[in-house]
Amino acid sequence: MAISCDPLLRHVLRDESLTRGLGDIEARMLIEWVTDWTELLADAARTEDDAWSCVRRLCRRGKAISRFVQLWTDPENRGAAGQLAAAERFAWPLPTRSIDPADLMHHILTWENQHPDS
Repeated sequence: MAISCDPLLRHVLRDESLTRGLGDIEARMLIEWVTDWTELLADAARTEDDAWSCVRRLCRRGKAISRFVQLWTDPENRGAAGQLAAAERFAWPLPTRSIDPADLMHHILTWENQHPDS
């Protein structure tokens, strides 16, 4: 059964909370990542409810990644970023130093793509 991807993508693209507080580059990377996964999830879903459930979880993860990047780039909030990473059970390695937000987003999303079951 093919699930229509359009309503799912509209949901993602209308969700301003995914990119709120990010720079343009980081926001673009995150939206591309979420929309790519949305298309894959829609193709793999057995039912429309399954697809919506998966996309909602994906958006929640995207929002948490967005928040982590925002927190990490402010040295005073790195402790909060670490707490968020622990609470969200992020499995990717935490940065060990200051890093450009776009580079950080790229590293995180690359890791997420290489470890989709984490």
